[in-house]
Amino acid sequence: MTPFKVKDCGLLIRMSGLPPAINLRELRERIAACSENVLFHHFCEGLLRPAFDHPDYRNDFAIWVKWYLSDRVLAERLGILDPFSMSSLEELRSVTLDIIDERLSEVVVIPSAAQGDEFFFLETTTVVFDTGEQVTHPRELAKAIKGMTNGSVYYHFLEARRREPVGRDDFSSWLKEEEKKNAKYIRALESIDFYFHSLSNLKEDLVAALGKVERKR
Repeated sequence: MTPFKVKDCGLLIRMSGLPPAINLRELRERIAACSENVLFHHFCEGLLRPAFDHPDYRNDFAIWVKWYLSDRVLAERLGILDPFSMSSLEELRSVTLDIIDERLSEVVVIPSAAQGDEFFFLETTTVVFDTGEQVTHPRELAKAIKGMTNGSVYYHFLEARRREPVGRDDFSSWLKEEEKKNAKYIRALESIDFYFHSLSNLKEDLVAALGKVERKR
């Protein structure tokens, strides 16, 4: 197998150019019009932001709806969406809009935020750099992941799913170079229900799942 090169990443965040949304109808309009990069950022990249710490929801839309529109019902519906279970970001957009449309049909008054609490639509550039670390054998993977930064875990296990082959993390792609021999490791990675975890918890689960394979050798 070729060595697995460990990379790290950070986010350069900027305004998307879309007007902010102050109420639910405007939120719906902006989600319909925003780029896929904006959608991905607000659903997936919050985990990598240093200030992100919300135990209930993993996407920015659900958080804003709960705290600034005071609509817990809609927040719960948006909060259970798993973008990585969708076939594409366009499917995610469609499902999100359907949920908001359903809620708009239920409410008498359109929920609105106070001035200053608008939802700002952001997008990012992911800056990737080589750490110089390498993994040469599947047996080393658990130990290597344990020593990785959250940025490395995010890049290789989550962000990787946007790259070819779509839907697959970098660790599994590497292990599939010798798929039959590494089948147990691949299955261990596939067993992890990862989206609703913090990056720290995800790293612990990855290490535990791969370590379990080693103990059964």
